[in-house]
Amino acid sequence: MYFDNFPTIPYDSEITGQFKDVKNLLRRVGIRAKVRANTLLFDTYDVRNGETPESIAFKLYDDAELHWVIMLVNNITDRYHDWPMTEAQFLQFIKDKYTDVNGVHHYEITQTSGDTSIKIDVCTDNTNYSDASLITNYEYEQEQQDAKRKIRLLDPSYIADFVEEFKLLINESVI
Repeated sequence: MYFDNFPTIPYDSEITGQFKDVKNLLRRVGIRAKVRANTLLFDTYDVRNGETPESIAFKLYDDAELHWVIMLVNNITDRYHDWPMTEAQFLQFIKDKYTDVNGVHHYEITQTSGDTSIKIDVCTDNTNYSDASLITNYEYEQEQQDAKRKIRLLDPSYIADFVEEFKLLINESVI
């Protein structure tokens, strides 16, 4: 359904020397800034272990094929790197990436002015910051996953309008 909305373009095949109509997968549509900023249109959601964009779309919109709405709303272009991993995938990922998952990834300090909940990465040496907190490789990667788990979902009452506007925008833009 998602790719049905993309326009076709002629593509010159080097193998056959003939032109063939193909979907223009390079066409992109973004959400308008005023729509993205409108918090009344969206709910926040924490992705649970094993949930996929399809399972959430089915649960929320009664249509798994509307998974692309979830991806678009959250600016996710790579579901394998931008979507949170399952617990098993995560454990395998950190095992493969690090020889010591409990090793030092970096140190961080708390910002002392303005928003004091913000942490500042002070690299892998805390010589100049004796009060810096050690962040392990595991903690760092877990924080990255936790951030990916926090997504926004379009209120189901707006889904039909959203899909229609997407269809208009994808067909009116120029290569």
